[in-house]
Amino acid sequence: MKGLVYKSTGSWYSVRSETGDMYDCKIKGKLRLKNINSTNPVVVGDIVEFVVEEHDLQQIGIIQKIHDRRNYILRKSVNLSKQTHILASNIDLLLLVITIKNPITTTSFIDRFLVSAEAYSIKTILVFNKYDIYDKNDEILLNLLINTYESIGYDTIKTSTFSEIGIKELKKKISDKTIMLGGHSGVGKTSLINSIDISLNLKVGNISDQHFQGKHTTTYAELHDLNNGSKLIDTPGIKGFGLVGFNREEIKDFFPEFVKLKLKCKFNNCMHLNEPKCYVKQKIQTDEISKSRYDSYIQIINDNNLKHR
Repeated sequence: MKGLVYKSTGSWYSVRSETGDMYDCKIKGKLRLKNINSTNPVVVGDIVEFVVEEHDLQQIGIIQKIHDRRNYILRKSVNLSKQTHILASNIDLLLLVITIKNPITTTSFIDRFLVSAEAYSIKTILVFNKYDIYDKNDEILLNLLINTYESIGYDTIKTSTFSEIGIKELKKKISDKTIMLGGHSGVGKTSLINSIDISLNLKVGNISDQHFQGKHTTTYAELHDLNNGSKLIDTPGIKGFGLVGFNREEIKDFFPEFVKLKLKCKFNNCMHLNEPKCYVKQKIQTDEISKSRYDSYIQIINDNNLKHR
């Protein structure tokens, strides 16, 4: 049978067959060996082939094949620096949920997430959530961030689940798509899902008073069918986003503002570091390219997890 993976707990997978039936599935042993560098060989969003077997009067699916993925979001495994962890696959749209306080989402985190999305040609909308809690100073910072990313070409939206700001607009943007929701714990991902589709009524966690960090309400990646025809993949909140599996020399190609200007650099293979007549660095000096974006780029290419050609 053929099916779509709706939930992954690491050892068990919920798979919906083409007839609409849901099965609890495990992986056939050989599948683990094919993806030895990944902590999760099967991920939410995968299309798989499975057979159903009887075990102790229960029907259990055995996943035997994973169909080729159109794309996926990949990051470094938290505890295993040389291994990867795939958050989700076969994504039409990434919603990266950002808050500028309670908790703070850094530009470094945003930019690393965007590099992974750019690498696999996944369109991204930056969702600036909790808009209702920001004061005037917060709003100045928020608008600077929005201007930075909109000038590059990224779509942005301000939202508040409390006052319903931006929710109608967001619903229109995600209609009939498979969406992945990403971001830190506590940025309001689950509340956003509930605002988009109130029938789901997912459990929302509280914010820790000590560190203003969200509690991990979403423990495992899970796909939800929304009433507007979309499929939305909720992922656990993550503290950091480590890149792995990339060549150091290719990172510049995942910064769209660098790509637009690279032909004006003196050298075709300019890394935008210390090369003479680097047009990208000239534009940083005149603030036409964001300094925070360039700082993220330098931080990424100095990461020990990147490969050299």
